[in-house]
Amino acid sequence: MFAGPLVAVLALALAYAITQIAGVPLRDPDGVASSRLLVALGFVAVLVCVDVVVRAARQNGRRFPTLAQVLTVKRERWTRHRIIPLCAALFGFFATYFAYRNLKSVVPLMRPGELYDAQLTDMETGVFGGDQPAVLLHDLLGTGIAAHVLSIGYMLLFFFIPLTLAVSLVFSSRLEEGLFYATALSLNWVIGAGSYYVLPSLGPFAADPAAFSGLPATAVRDLQDLLSSERAEFLSDPAAAGAAQSIGAFASLHVSIFVTGALAAHLLGLQRSIKVTLWVLTGVTVLATIYFGWHYIVDDLGGAVIAVMALALARAITGLDLATARSRVPAFSPERA
Repeated sequence: MFAGPLVAVLALALAYAITQIAGVPLRDPDGVASSRLLVALGFVAVLVCVDVVVRAARQNGRRFPTLAQVLTVKRERWTRHRIIPLCAALFGFFATYFAYRNLKSVVPLMRPGELYDAQLTDMETGVFGGDQPAVLLHDLLGTGIAAHVLSIGYMLLFFFIPLTLAVSLVFSSRLEEGLFYATALSLNWVIGAGSYYVLPSLGPFAADPAAFSGLPATAVRDLQDLLSSERAEFLSDPAAAGAAQSIGAFASLHVSIFVTGALAAHLLGLQRSIKVTLWVLTGVTVLATIYFGWHYIVDDLGGAVIAVMALALARAITGLDLATARSRVPAFSPERA
């Protein structure tokens, strides 16, 4: 129960210290962290209703249980012993995300003038015979339908995080499994923030815009333009109200989050269809990060390493018994009901 909040407290303390050194306050520009918390709370509220209704129906063998039956299941299952840890995990996760955004924002102030895009580009073009991987993907997949499909795939992360958090915390047969997953996701933010300081870089789309000028207008293209504008404004006046920057190539947190989800599915013994779906989403995300120039290949590899580290640390600090988790009774089973 205390693992996620502990990660949040440490992350907030680190973010406060670093931002003080950088000379800027802790802030949540445009309320991104708080708005995503509200989205996650909305998912939880809806899924709790589904959980209660389905369990009431399973218990009584009826498609539409009575209100009394629903209220009985609600009282039995959703006690304070389940609600409090769930809320602690959810608020802890988004507090960590808030800290992460602040840590990422001040990288240019803590590592002024240090960018490794030239070296990363040279390394990749050397491996791929003088061409950038993104350009090779443009030639292979085209710059029409593929761009729009991969754009949708890339933007899925912003729904994947709150949805899978809510599902894991609401539907897990044992709440410990959901707390483990939430803690692992939180650790992605902490480790990922540290990676930006190790190898500051912007990504191919910012380092070589011409290579991506032929791509059509997509949600990803709009996001890149927005983040580039915000970075320029931040660098011109870091102390301005609401100023922040969110561009960092190494490592890919998009990849780390999806790999965390896919590996967690294996560790927790989820259904094969879930595992396959998560790995497909991971593959699409990897392609999208390269195709749109968000990341170099080494960034995606770094993201996979972060996922493994986050899961290992989450296992250590939550103490989850993975053998028990893999042999659990599935959610909504008659035995659990």
